[in-house]
Amino acid sequence: MDLFGKKINNTRIVPVTLKIVFIFTLFILISNLSSNYINMIYNRSALTKLMKDLLVKDLKSLYEFYNTQYEIYDYTKDMKGSKVNIEEKGINILKNKKAVVLAIRSNGNLFIQSSMIKQLETFEDKKTLDLMNKNLGQNIEQGFLHFEFNNESYFGLYKYNDKWKVFILRAEERNEFYRESTAIFWKTFWISIIITLASAFVGILLLRYILRFIRIISSGIMKMIENQKMEIIDLKNAPNDDITFLGIAFNSLSNTIDNLVTIFRKFATRDVAMRAYQEREIRLEGSQQELAVLFSDIKSFTFITETLGTDIIKLLNMHYDKAIREILAQKGIIGSIIGDAILAVFGTLSLAGENKSYQAVLSAYKLQEVSGLLRMKMHKRKAEIVKRSGKLTSFEEKVFKAVLLEIGVGLDGGEVFYGNIGSYVRMTNTVIGDNVNSASRLEGLTRIYQVPVICSEYIKNDVEKNISGHKITFLEIDKVQVKGKTIGKTIYWPILHQDMNKSLKNEVTQFSQGLQLYYKGNWAKANKYFKSCKFSLAEVFISRTKSATAPKGWNGIWAMTTK
Repeated sequence: MDLFGKKINNTRIVPVTLKIVFIFTLFILISNLSSNYINMIYNRSALTKLMKDLLVKDLKSLYEFYNTQYEIYDYTKDMKGSKVNIEEKGINILKNKKAVVLAIRSNGNLFIQSSMIKQLETFEDKKTLDLMNKNLGQNIEQGFLHFEFNNESYFGLYKYNDKWKVFILRAEERNEFYRESTAIFWKTFWISIIITLASAFVGILLLRYILRFIRIISSGIMKMIENQKMEIIDLKNAPNDDITFLGIAFNSLSNTIDNLVTIFRKFATRDVAMRAYQEREIRLEGSQQELAVLFSDIKSFTFITETLGTDIIKLLNMHYDKAIREILAQKGIIGSIIGDAILAVFGTLSLAGENKSYQAVLSAYKLQEVSGLLRMKMHKRKAEIVKRSGKLTSFEEKVFKAVLLEIGVGLDGGEVFYGNIGSYVRMTNTVIGDNVNSASRLEGLTRIYQVPVICSEYIKNDVEKNISGHKITFLEIDKVQVKGKTIGKTIYWPILHQDMNKSLKNEVTQFSQGLQLYYKGNWAKANKYFKSCKFSLAEVFISRTKSATAPKGWNGIWAMTTK
């Protein structure tokens, strides 16, 4: 488990469980250790008070013994014997190893040292000695004091003995005296730490369980950020607490945002929606890009609208719902929907190894397939009505013809401007360029040449040069100068190999031979080839080559007089 969190963008995300446990553990440790320390201080105060009472008792006994030994000395004059007796008396009183009984001359010389430690000749703590002498000068003959002896810290009780002219000092070494309380403190210290850490570990497990839905919520949000997609966090079996309420509130917000994003994506192109999600804004900007452009238009749209009226919306939505899905499946972007026409661009979302022109050609035939399936559906509906009613009324026949949608598709490509234009109050995504207009003109030519799809030489070259095994035959149709243009353009009918049978291959060969003669101006011979060709495409060339000779100044380019 990620006890210490995980890194996201080089930043470690620390679990809130760990923070809570750390803070509580820290406070518990401080509380326990402070309590133990205060308890130790109070215990030491009590011990010190007790020791003072013991020191008073010992010092009183020593003082009396010193006086007794002085009287013996005064009688026997045996100084050595008296000192031995005094020293032994002091040692018998002592319990701790470093405890001492000292008899100190006013000049610092040690008269007696009763102890189990190194024997010294002088009392070296001059500050304490001066204090005792000063007190004596003020008729203060006893008191409690702290001092240094044998490089150790002591505390004790002294009393001046006027007979021996010495300060009798009964003292205990500080660290030795406090050793047991200190040992108890450190034992308690480590026990507290062990218990606290064990409790913290158990606390982490309990808190991780109690706060498990925080992890579920945060993990869900991180996943959404990575996938750039709003989702609903699973709160099944969540407890009834404020964390669950937070998750429910987020799910509500997520659902609202997801609905807004879904709606936004329906009105904005896919790449714009992705960029808005990543950059959190949409700017008025664009760039020159090399794209493929698809323009699709519904034929006889005026007749359809006159016949269906406002019901045409239902028919258009039936067609566009399938058609747009097919364009999106080929990584296309819907540039605009203008009544009966769709403008789509390819290349902005294409990945490495994908070809925009190839995607545009495949989309063009998918659109034809969509309209073909719709026509089949309408024919089936007609057959059901005829079977039920016998025949269609004249109005029904007119409606039937109106719903048999047929479309033309024009394809071109090259450098275009692609981006957002307008203002920051209202903007739109658009594609602008001569190739966009050309795709529209090429779609218009499908009505004249009676083919489903017409593309430019750019589309043909892009597919043939960059897609191996593309399985498309680009049949050259004509060289035309569309209305509004000053130069001629070679146009092609892309035929999928899956539609290319033996008969169609022969027709393609016949047409291509006639077209070459047509270009050269040998219209009489070209006319024979066109007449032997069963293409609907050939009809326009049969009509053009009725005259046995080409027009004067013929260059192979046919100038269109209509769009």
